[in-house]
Amino acid sequence: MIAGGVLLVIVGAVLLPRARDKAPKTGAQATAEQSVNLPQTPADWHGTIDYKAFDARINAMMTDPSMEGLGVAVVEKGRLSFVKGYGLTASQHGERVTPQTVFRWASLSKTIAGTLSARLAADGTFSLNDPLSTFDTSLRLPGEAQNSLTIEQLLSQRTGLGKNAYDGQLEDGQDPAKIRSTLGALKTVCPPGTCHTYQNIAYDTISEVIRERTGAPYADTVRRRIFQPLGMTGATIGMTGLTSAPHWARPHRHGNELKLSEAYYRVPAAAGVNSTIVDLAAWMQAQMGLRPDVLPPAVLDEVQRARVATGRPYGRLNIARELKSPGYGLGMRSFDYKGHHLIGHSGGVSGYRSTMMFDPATKTGVVMLWNSDANLPFRFQAEFFDRAFQLPFTDYLDLDSGAPAVTSAAEVSG
Repeated sequence: MIAGGVLLVIVGAVLLPRARDKAPKTGAQATAEQSVNLPQTPADWHGTIDYKAFDARINAMMTDPSMEGLGVAVVEKGRLSFVKGYGLTASQHGERVTPQTVFRWASLSKTIAGTLSARLAADGTFSLNDPLSTFDTSLRLPGEAQNSLTIEQLLSQRTGLGKNAYDGQLEDGQDPAKIRSTLGALKTVCPPGTCHTYQNIAYDTISEVIRERTGAPYADTVRRRIFQPLGMTGATIGMTGLTSAPHWARPHRHGNELKLSEAYYRVPAAAGVNSTIVDLAAWMQAQMGLRPDVLPPAVLDEVQRARVATGRPYGRLNIARELKSPGYGLGMRSFDYKGHHLIGHSGGVSGYRSTMMFDPATKTGVVMLWNSDANLPFRFQAEFFDRAFQLPFTDYLDLDSGAPAVTSAAEVSG
């Protein structure tokens, strides 16, 4: 496979440079090598980005007390060029974070659900234009709007419900299907199908649709259609998938370890995925179009094409000012940054944050997973793209300003 003029080999999940006289390795042979030959040291960091300066900047970020552990990977011109773990999996008696450490994706999981749905639609399993009334789901919307709302409108967050409707009930332990059945009693903020209002419980309706049409649990279909063919061997869905991993990061806030919550795992399409940073890098490469055998171009266009305008993500963070023309596709965000069109999504649940952002034109992007409520890595994305686009340095981390370095999950994903 060739990307950016460089011959690449699939190693497990990720694409790495290879010698031109060697045959590419795929399937089981490649998966077995997922943890080897990764660009983890300065001698192995590849590309035009100054990765030593990049690494030094992350080390400076890690000195902030809001940070605990962090996994980072960079794909430059289609190839995995940088992978490194920072900090600890737990503040007390934790181990060093490595590329094999598993974190939660939180709302970044929505990119899996949206992409899987587009893939199934391309296969004829259902149509993105099918109204939800075609399926036996628990969702009820004001004015019986579930009878006309389409899968495409559901996945682009156009239910008309108020932002994050009834998330508090989910956090209190209530069953998400029962919560969905009561959403019809709410007032809408806009006619369903017309505006973007971010959801978790309603969004997870797609897991019911997929289960009905495939005859298998949502997690099984994700594993069979996404994780396995992409070689994402460290990716799972559900709390057991996290806690059974050999190396997993515990949730933190302000340096204190938190109790692991199962609440958002009960809406798996909205927030159920766990993985290593290497697996997330592989997912980004697939979204860049480097795995057309699994995700053809037409599927990626369906997923990444903006269907509705949104507010700027990241609330009051300084990076938000630079993200222009924000839009939402099928579980995927898009925006313009200093003249470049970027694709991605972020996530946040108690004690965990995640982000993926890339430029599809140059096939360059960054993924980060961390086990705290810190907002600094979200800001750091702007510094990364300034380096990638060879723009003047701007101090987005602003470490000496005293600005709050912790962000609520709603501010991240809403």
